[in-house]
Amino acid sequence: MTDNIEGKVVVIVGASSGLGAETARHLAKAGAKVVLGARRVERLTALADEIGVSHDAVVQTDVVDAAQVKALVDRAVELHARIDVILNNAGLMPHSPLERLKIDDWNQMIDVNIKGVLHGIAAALPYMQAQKSGQIINVSSVAGHTVRPGGVVYSATKHAVRVISEGLRQEVKPHGIRVLTLSPGAVATELTDHITEADVAKGIRDFYEEYAIPADSFARCVLFAMSQPEEVDINEILFRPTSQQL
Repeated sequence: MTDNIEGKVVVIVGASSGLGAETARHLAKAGAKVVLGARRVERLTALADEIGVSHDAVVQTDVVDAAQVKALVDRAVELHARIDVILNNAGLMPHSPLERLKIDDWNQMIDVNIKGVLHGIAAALPYMQAQKSGQIINVSSVAGHTVRPGGVVYSATKHAVRVISEGLRQEVKPHGIRVLTLSPGAVATELTDHITEADVAKGIRDFYEEYAIPADSFARCVLFAMSQPEEVDINEILFRPTSQQL
C-alpha cells in the first residue's frame, strides 16, 4: 500500500488534528515529503516534531483565505521544486435544523467546506498542469451521498465537493492529473466539536462514541489511492464503520 509514495511531495490542508494529522503520520512513515497547513500553527509544529518534518514545512493556513492556501502550496514548491499531491481536508460540521436559522454556521460551512476546496485546487493546479502530473484529493463525506434532518447545509457542501471533484477530473485529463473524492462515515475526529446547538451536539457525539472508527482508516484510504500506478486514477472512495447503517 506504500508503493509509489516515497519521495512524493504532499501538501495537507487541515493537518493540525484528526484526519489530516493521522494522514501526515502515515505518509511521513512511508517516505513522503509532507508540507503541513492549518490555522493552529502550534499543533502543526508539534506534529512536525513528532514525524520528523522541518518547521520550514509548516505554514499557518486559513482555507477561507485563498492567498494563505497559495502560500502553503508555494512553500512546498520552494522546498521541493514540485507538488505531487494536495489533500484538501479542512472542514466543519455545525449541524442544526434549518428552522433555527444558524446563518453564521451556514456561511462558515460554505466558506470552509466549499471555498476552501476551491482555494486548494486553485493553488495546486497551475503547478500540476506545468508538471503534467499530480493528484488532487478532496474530502467529501457520507453526507455528500445522502441527507438527514439537521445536516442539510453540511450535506449540501459535501455534495458540492463531489460535483467539483468530478468536474475537475474531466477537465484535467489532458494534463495527466488524477482526482479523488474521499467520503468517510463516522471517523473519530474533532468534527463534532463545531456543533453550536447543545441538543444536536449531544446526539451526534453519542452516535460517534458508539460507531466512530479511528482516523487511520482514512489515512489508509489516502495511501491506497496514492500508491496506484500513474495510469490508474482512483476517483471515489466511500467508506463507513461496518456498524454504521446510514
